[in-house]
Amino acid sequence: MREILIVDDERGFGEMLRTLLTKDGYSVTYEPLPEKALELLGGARFDAVLCDVKMPRMPGQEFLAKSRERGDAAPIIMMSAYGTVDTALECMKLGAYDYISKPFKADELVLTLRKLEEREGLRQENKRLKRELSRGYRLDEIVGRSAPMRKLYEIIQKVADYKSTVLVTGESGTGKELVARALHYNSSRAKHAFVAVNCGAIPENLLESELFGYVKGAFTDARQDKKGMFGEAHGGTLFLDEIGELPLALQVKLLRAIQEEEIRRVGDTRSIKVDVRIVAATVRHLPEEVEAKRFRQDLFYRLNVLPITMPPLRDRPEDIPLLVEHFIKQASQRLGKVVTKIEPDALRILTGYPWPGNVRELENTIERAAVFADGDTITRDVLPEGFVAMTDRVRLTLDSGELSIKKTTRIIEHDLITRALQTTGGNRTAAAKLLEISHRALLYKIKEYEIDIPPR
Repeated sequence: MREILIVDDERGFGEMLRTLLTKDGYSVTYEPLPEKALELLGGARFDAVLCDVKMPRMPGQEFLAKSRERGDAAPIIMMSAYGTVDTALECMKLGAYDYISKPFKADELVLTLRKLEEREGLRQENKRLKRELSRGYRLDEIVGRSAPMRKLYEIIQKVADYKSTVLVTGESGTGKELVARALHYNSSRAKHAFVAVNCGAIPENLLESELFGYVKGAFTDARQDKKGMFGEAHGGTLFLDEIGELPLALQVKLLRAIQEEEIRRVGDTRSIKVDVRIVAATVRHLPEEVEAKRFRQDLFYRLNVLPITMPPLRDRPEDIPLLVEHFIKQASQRLGKVVTKIEPDALRILTGYPWPGNVRELENTIERAAVFADGDTITRDVLPEGFVAMTDRVRLTLDSGELSIKKTTRIIEHDLITRALQTTGGNRTAAAKLLEISHRALLYKIKEYEIDIPPR
């Protein structure tokens, strides 16, 4: 809680309050005119409002009533030098958070704001827990009945309640974060926060402060203390996605945080103990990264205590019908459109496709198909042309009695490479990773099959 709006027609008192609260670390806006204060309250987010009761242009009760009628979220604390019990009760009935009689001591006001901050923190935590529970991250949300998935369920149930670090590996789109959430919500840490951070999505110069936090004055824009991801996840789980992208300098600090179970915020001189369960994930092959000196060996061993490997979708095609049914329900709810089933021919095409983008690609494909579906059924006509063409070409080749693995493989490779290049926007390096072949092999096949690279 840092943004405070003061509404008081006595300029001397208002300025004094602003100085007092600014010294205590708050960002304060002072407005003597209640009409303008209402405009400010409607156009900006304030964490709390301090409002005088006795104002000639608009009494504080009227300001409070108008704010509440309009649905402003900021809690309002009323102040008055002429207060009575009846005035206080009236303000509380109108929706005030608290009432303070003037004159008051500085400590009294700060204590009131601290109590409000604690209440709002608990309210937000309660909302977060309800929201997370409603999302239902349970084992039955990881869809699949195949042997690889049954093995995955067994591993999650065995390791969920241990604090040992987990390293989840697998191709992009296989559901690594879903596994991390399942580990968290099936453990005794479920009542605390699950905090996810993508190590490759945050600029390197900001990553340390995002992970470990900082103290006020640590750098130019550090106007207040910040917990950081480790602090937010205290008692819960910290999910470090794309851990292979973490810079070497930060790998050292992460290793120390895991080993010592303590962190040091940027600009701080002391360390803070943290109780955090680490789940990391990567699409990279970390032993190769260690060999290439891009990832610390000691950190790899520390993370790889409980390894989990996500199976690609092409290795469990028997799960595709279940996933399709699951994603149809999700898409129908998300789009507000009644789509309930898929025709057998369309399902055959989806089952026969190798899915280089894995479960995420299937989910996006079903949502697209649901958007374009004319009725309540997904048909082959609303599937992407590349899917249908590839499946049909392979089917025709097989139905013709063709037994040449070379010819059939050529059809599959051509379409997979084309699809991977489209998925990555023409990025050949990223496409090679999706296809699990070397960059040189991809360039050779692009030339051999005369594949056009989409513009980036």
